[in-house]
Amino acid sequence: MYEIIEGFLEAARLIVTFDPDVMAIAARSIIISFTATIIATLIAVPLGAAINFGTFPGKKNLVNLIQTLYSLPTVIVGLLIFLLISRVGPFGFLRLLFTPTAMIVAQTVLILPIMTGLTISALSGVDPVIRDTLRSLGATRLQFLVNVLKEARFAILASVAVGFGRAISEVGAAILVGGNIAASSFASSTRVLTTAISLETSMGNISQSIALGIVLLIIALGVNLAITTVQHR
Repeated sequence: MYEIIEGFLEAARLIVTFDPDVMAIAARSIIISFTATIIATLIAVPLGAAINFGTFPGKKNLVNLIQTLYSLPTVIVGLLIFLLISRVGPFGFLRLLFTPTAMIVAQTVLILPIMTGLTISALSGVDPVIRDTLRSLGATRLQFLVNVLKEARFAILASVAVGFGRAISEVGAAILVGGNIAASSFASSTRVLTTAISLETSMGNISQSIALGIVLLIIALGVNLAITTVQHR
């Protein structure tokens, strides 16, 4: 018990003094996950709109498949990306393995089904009266989509928060394609909060693990609080 208390005290010191290692790992985690979330958003929103408003055979099965992929294991995503970008893979010539870029790709693939499915749910939840009114007023397809997206913007914003939370908290794919490398250069290092917590815990550095865990919680809660504030406004 004493070691745990001592760990929390040391963790508080590391956070209050802005320990360079802790801050660098936290900053890298935010950059990688935020980039993956932005890319996934740019794909998921138009894709979700196309699926929701489109009429094609197998639409229901496609939606069910997307929802099934919500629980896609992170290690499976990591393994898939690893096979694609490894030296013997089809994209091995890009030399992306064990780089932050590979981690961004893996996180994007991981959260894309979640954000697409939640976007579909958000758009389908828009009041039918609003959709009928837009059509009756002669709105073009673009005007229709823009206005429906405006109506569903808060639900879509919630899907972005969920996607970011899933991205920054995953560990399996990050280790497989990133390698948890602590390089001297910020840009070439692939150590993020989740992988660092796993490593430090296995090495017995409890205080460092607790500090990183607290930072991870602060980031996740901060993002959700910010989005909740925007929704209320």
